[in-house]
Amino acid sequence: MVNGAKVAVVAVGGNSLIKDSKHQSIPDQFNAAYETSLHIANMIEMGYNVVITHGNGPQVGFILLRSELSRNDLHTVPMDYCGADTQGAIGYMFQQALYNIFRDRGINKTVATVVTQVVVDPEDPAFKKPSKPIGPFYSEADAKARKEAEGWDIMEDAGRGWRRVVASPIPKEIVEETAIKDLIKNGFIVVAVGGGGIPVIKRKDGKLEGTAAVIDKDFASALLASNINADVFVISTAVEKVYLNYGKPDQIALDKMTLADCKKYMEEGHFKPGSMLPKIKAIISFLEKGGEKAIITNPENLKNALEGKTGTHITKE
Repeated sequence: MVNGAKVAVVAVGGNSLIKDSKHQSIPDQFNAAYETSLHIANMIEMGYNVVITHGNGPQVGFILLRSELSRNDLHTVPMDYCGADTQGAIGYMFQQALYNIFRDRGINKTVATVVTQVVVDPEDPAFKKPSKPIGPFYSEADAKARKEAEGWDIMEDAGRGWRRVVASPIPKEIVEETAIKDLIKNGFIVVAVGGGGIPVIKRKDGKLEGTAAVIDKDFASALLASNINADVFVISTAVEKVYLNYGKPDQIALDKMTLADCKKYMEEGHFKPGSMLPKIKAIISFLEKGGEKAIITNPENLKNALEGKTGTHITKE
């Protein structure tokens, strides 16, 4: 709680920016951000200080594809700069959307985006076995040529072709954390750690250096929520609630879970990699580091979930 207001970190999923393959343009993305911003504004009207985090996977993919198509005419764009570019662009979408919504509703708030660096450990095991596919698809011959020429790690991706893969290390430190805290303290709505943050490593001399990696957005959001002592960590995703046996005839919606329940259901295999599993792991991390409450729901139910009417509510006990 800051200045009498509860602090909520809201991790916005990729589905909130790109709905489907037919709605990928910049105007489409802005419209999706605007729609999500309407629900975030409801939270602000409830009295919450909100920190917005977001995914950026498709947007980084678009930059890498443009870079690939123009490589004979322009310099290519390194991975860390792709992260920085998308943080700025997506932050701009949320800033403008919320500015206009605040104007319509008479909300006296300002939104600020923090281009955020997140420190990772160069000795993280993920760097020894990169597994996160990024960028366009290649033929096997082209991919191997890139591996030879540029030192890429490559792998075949689900029968669709060959792709570059990078590490997905655990976030350790949020470089701009103090700035984010100061903005919250002064009443700003903050957009931060976009796409999990720009991955950087600390050299032996203490200086920072960007690295080719992808940090899980929910893990970075959980770290931020822990470090700023957020009252609630909300993961906004495609489903209203978490389910056991998801997609099966006997699926069960969960209204509440404890930390112990999360671990038990995770061990039983109810949560799938690339879907609900990283979200549950992020929430476990948040609760184990002192967080009190987390919620998983979809954007349109953010207000209802905070009022206890829906969503899956996760607490320590």
